[in-house]
Amino acid sequence: MTGPVWEQVAGIAADVMGVDRSKLDERSGPEQIETWDSVQHLNLVLALEAHFSLQFEPEEVDKMTTLGRIAEIIQAHAGSTTPG
Repeated sequence: MTGPVWEQVAGIAADVMGVDRSKLDERSGPEQIETWDSVQHLNLVLALEAHFSLQFEPEEVDKMTTLGRIAEIIQAHAGSTTPG
């Protein structure tokens, strides 16, 4: 996955999880990132909400199992927002 949303998600995840950005790809998730536990998951969600100025539904947070899936959820938000 490429694009500005992916790059931002990967950068934020690297910062929150304390891992090297170059080691992350769209399949990266709790099984691949040792520091990704429930607390870090919440920290990541909060950081993403602040960065992208949005609020995730609880169902969306549950579906955030990989960085690629997170980027897809954010892109869906961008596509569903209307100005004003």
